[in-house]
Amino acid sequence: MKIGIPKEIKNNESRVGMTPAGVFELTKKNHTVFVQSTAGEGSGFHDKDYVSVGATILQTIEEVYSSSEMIVKVKEPIALEYPLIKENQIVFTYFHFASSEPLTLAMIKSKAICIAYETVEDDEGTLPLLTPMSEVAGRMAIQQGAKYLEKPIKGRGILLGGVPGVAPGKVLVLGAGVVGVQAAKMAAGLGAHVTIMDINMKRLRYVNDVLPNHVVTAFSNEYSIRQNIKTHDLIIGGVLVKGGKAPKLITRDMLKEMRPGTVVVDVAVDQGGCFETTKATTHEDPTYIIDDVVHYCVANMPGAVPHTSTIALTNVTLPFILKLANNGWEKACELDESLSKGLSIVKGEVLYEEINEAFNL
Repeated sequence: MKIGIPKEIKNNESRVGMTPAGVFELTKKNHTVFVQSTAGEGSGFHDKDYVSVGATILQTIEEVYSSSEMIVKVKEPIALEYPLIKENQIVFTYFHFASSEPLTLAMIKSKAICIAYETVEDDEGTLPLLTPMSEVAGRMAIQQGAKYLEKPIKGRGILLGGVPGVAPGKVLVLGAGVVGVQAAKMAAGLGAHVTIMDINMKRLRYVNDVLPNHVVTAFSNEYSIRQNIKTHDLIIGGVLVKGGKAPKLITRDMLKEMRPGTVVVDVAVDQGGCFETTKATTHEDPTYIIDDVVHYCVANMPGAVPHTSTIALTNVTLPFILKLANNGWEKACELDESLSKGLSIVKGEVLYEEINEAFNL
């Protein structure tokens, strides 16, 4: 199969769809891999690294799309890429369709085979291709939140870990999934007081077992959220509805109940966000303030640490890429039920009810 790895063109997105190690595994199996020139540089991988493992370097994104039967990316295609995608071409990437109607309609029109990383699901109900980026984003949420709590950036002027004689900062984590657990782990490591909320008691019991004693669990409902936001300095939104839009757990009126300089980090921004006041931002201009509450809503948080993120992503996507390349998409999805759950839009047909519901299709 001819596989193309274009350079990501989303704002400040420095990750790349595959490492040279991943490319080597494909060329070893006699597949042809086209890599756009400088595609890997942001992640610390250079053209010569790809050439040394058998890849062919192409200069333009147009050449990569026109030469390839399968495109392997990191982020969803943006408007400039829509016309480049061909009928029957496999596009394997994060799509997050439910948060973008233009993207959904463009992929329906393209008649491509759209396989979304974020909905590939294993036998245990976990999302193996979303997990490593959720781990990165969960850990980064605390790193960024701690920074934006500083006074020069209009935060509350709180040091999350405190110091002897001064109480630590308080972190509220909404959602005890991968993002939430990683965020709680990082915050606890800094010495912050952490409250993690979820509607799944099984997850809360797990958190209680594996995290330190100063991480407190609470059952999530609107009343509890309203009580907790009044006393916490940093609020992390990490809820996920697979393939669908995230629920709005913090509404506009709740901001007035928070203390001025509270920081909210919405990791669910890719899925529409779990705060009513969320609007996607970029690494270039990451924050905005509403009602004295600092919002950090960067839609590609792991893109800020691309070397770590690219390696973590290739570790989990490569087995599926090999199956697609070796067998073609139909046979590969027949052989692997997990992969078949990633099929989102195929030849103009939407296969996910959540996408239809999001846009009344």
